[in-house]
Amino acid sequence: MRFQQSAPAASITGALVIAALLAGCSRHAAPPPTAAAAPPPTVAMVPAPLPAGARPGMNVPARQADGSYPTPNRALSGAGAVWHLRSALNVAALACRGAQEATIIAQYNAMLAARKAEFASAQATLQAEYRAGGGDWQDRFDDQMTRLYNFFAQDLARDAFCAGAADTLGAIATVPAATLPGFAAERLAALERPFTDFFAAYDRWRAGQLVPATVAAATAPPPPRAVAGTAG
Repeated sequence: MRFQQSAPAASITGALVIAALLAGCSRHAAPPPTAAAAPPPTVAMVPAPLPAGARPGMNVPARQADGSYPTPNRALSGAGAVWHLRSALNVAALACRGAQEATIIAQYNAMLAARKAEFASAQATLQAEYRAGGGDWQDRFDDQMTRLYNFFAQDLARDAFCAGAADTLGAIATVPAATLPGFAAERLAALERPFTDFFAAYDRWRAGQLVPATVAAATAPPPPRAVAGTAG
């Protein structure tokens, strides 16, 4: 007796055949492309650049034996630090422009009013120190004040100096009188740092010193596009 395959059984058989063909194709298909990781940047040694605002042939102070640069704010007494800080902030009120100009001027005038007695005492004490040195102390005092104003008036680090002056004027209002000399010494060091940093950068450029610089590595080419496999 001959049996005929029923319709449902034929359908199941056909589905199994199709599934087997698809499985064979998947074994021959190319794998999906993978993204190549970007290579990390490298650090190379390059000649130091000319600092912003600098020009060849500038007269930059020579380093001292300890590696620092001379400034008018060295070896100051407490009274000297207070008076020099007042002078530096005076330069800021005269020279700083832009969005912070009005705030600096207002805070400087408020400081003068609030610290009038302390500044008068600091000036008198500092002048007494010069007087004790003998000779024409007034000329020496005036010359030093001229050097002080000229130092902070240099435009080669104006933006950083003005930012530091604004920060100092905002902080000085709450400083107790007893700790004002220490505050003044710390802030003077911060206010002159943009200038000494400029001197150091110029010296590195002038000497052709090599400095590290981050260099972006070449981007790896993208992987080739995969070609879909054919049924086998």
